[in-house]
Amino acid sequence: MKSLASTIAAIWRLSIPYFRSDDRWPGRVLLGALIAIELSLVAIQVILNEWYNRFYNTLQDRNWNAFVSAILFFCALAAVYTVLAVYQLYLNQWLQIRWRRWMTQVYLRQWLDAANHYRMQLLGDAADNPDQRIADDLQMFVQYTLSISIGLLNAVVTLCSFVVILWNLSAHAPLNLFGAHFNIPGYLVWAALIYALIGTALTHLIGWRLIPLNFQQQRFEADFRFNLVRTRENSEQIAALGGEAAERERHLNRFSRVVANWLAIMQRQKQLTFFTQSYSQAAVIFPYVVVSPAYFSAAMQLGGLMQTASAFNSVQGALSYFITAYRQIAEWSSVIARLSGFEEAIAAGRAAAVTPPAVEVVPREAAVFAVDRLNVRLPRGEPIVAAEHIAFPAGERILVTGPSGAGKSTLFRAIAGIWPFGSGRVMVPKGAKVMLLPQRPYFPVATLAMAVGYPAEMGTFDAARVAEVLTAVGLPHLVERLDEDAHWNRMLSIGEQQRLGIARALLHAPDYLFLDEATTSLDEAAEAMLYRLLQDRLKGATIVSIGHRSTLGAFHRRRVELVPHDNLYQVRDATLVSAAE
Repeated sequence: MKSLASTIAAIWRLSIPYFRSDDRWPGRVLLGALIAIELSLVAIQVILNEWYNRFYNTLQDRNWNAFVSAILFFCALAAVYTVLAVYQLYLNQWLQIRWRRWMTQVYLRQWLDAANHYRMQLLGDAADNPDQRIADDLQMFVQYTLSISIGLLNAVVTLCSFVVILWNLSAHAPLNLFGAHFNIPGYLVWAALIYALIGTALTHLIGWRLIPLNFQQQRFEADFRFNLVRTRENSEQIAALGGEAAERERHLNRFSRVVANWLAIMQRQKQLTFFTQSYSQAAVIFPYVVVSPAYFSAAMQLGGLMQTASAFNSVQGALSYFITAYRQIAEWSSVIARLSGFEEAIAAGRAAAVTPPAVEVVPREAAVFAVDRLNVRLPRGEPIVAAEHIAFPAGERILVTGPSGAGKSTLFRAIAGIWPFGSGRVMVPKGAKVMLLPQRPYFPVATLAMAVGYPAEMGTFDAARVAEVLTAVGLPHLVERLDEDAHWNRMLSIGEQQRLGIARALLHAPDYLFLDEATTSLDEAAEAMLYRLLQDRLKGATIVSIGHRSTLGAFHRRRVELVPHDNLYQVRDATLVSAAE
């Protein structure tokens, strides 16, 4: 019961925001229409139940006129039922896509909010494969929520409608066993209830393991797909290393988990299907077995027998909804668990940015970018780098050096505001533009012009400006490909990508540019050319570089060093370097 309550609470938490959103009125109208149609369909079933009595009595009485009248009435009723069923499906699908669109927008906004996706990964990414949770789980959640909710509504309304009919029919057809009459009020209702309760208990006993198995199946499928994508993204390195056999073995190992879990699902579903199919087949004749003594004792006509059997099946079917929808409910439960876990991971990522102690990014009126009492830590709390105070005046050129693994890149991430783990303040002048260029820049799958201008909107930079910058960084051969849509991280060499990264910096013209070994794949001459270009084009910008080459000293007027101190690295500032160093 505790688990059921928590699941219901999770369903409510995941579902209700849409019906309170900006799209709430279309959503409410569509949902109301679905409910109204479902109630109408149940009403038609009630009318058909009474029709069974009249129709089979006309057959028994061989009344031709009454038979024709009953057939015509059924055709009219069937036509109405068909129209309602068609529009129920249409409106259901319409609500699904609106609801899914809204939830996708919300989840993307929360996941990609202020580097939250990055913090989630740093925390261990308890919500594995966010792509699957947004692309697949949201679609399944909306589909199953509507399907199961409407099905449950049908079961409840059907039960309420037919239990009265069946109770009254019980009085007209008393229980007759071995020639003796037993006056048990509503005995047909009690028989249906007992039959359904036994079936429900046995179904859950057999099938409850499907919930965790379905959860694991989605996880294993997503892991397998993710690693296939990783192989495609890194095909050049794999080919260069001759790693095809290793990759194939790794993929087959992951796929073996998919297969093993699927076999476990097959085994459990086989057992569940054996029972549910046996239960469903027995349910066809069970009402006739219960009512037949009254019929053969001439206590009712054929029409009454058929009406009673129909009403009994309706009540028993409503009470057995849990049995018939068990596999769907199991898959729904696993989807709810995955989305709940994703929301918790999003909340944890947000909390990491604001829960003390944390690196705080503070806007300031002063024109100097500065770091004060900064202590950078790993997500688990181990200290890495400490800086008492660093100032980055406008137009300064600063070189950051230190041993490999000292935490220079992590220091940059903290200064850029995407690494919250630690304490201290990063004070940024109001309105200042800050850009961090990593060693391997990211380019979206888009036209080259959009990829270079990322993350600016399309049209921010005109084609002539982009072409001029590409030529300036040494990529004139790419100018003719500005409108080509491609996966540029795969198509270009690392050196070309780093040149494009510098081109991006020139286009955006940040006030503070942090270069995290952003030119290491270029030869010294090319690197020197790009640094001279940055100095010429971004005269007022502060440029801070991480680098190991001695030749970089010629392009920086100040050095910041990371030196070992008490199991971490301490920032030592204000070492001047000459322009010729």
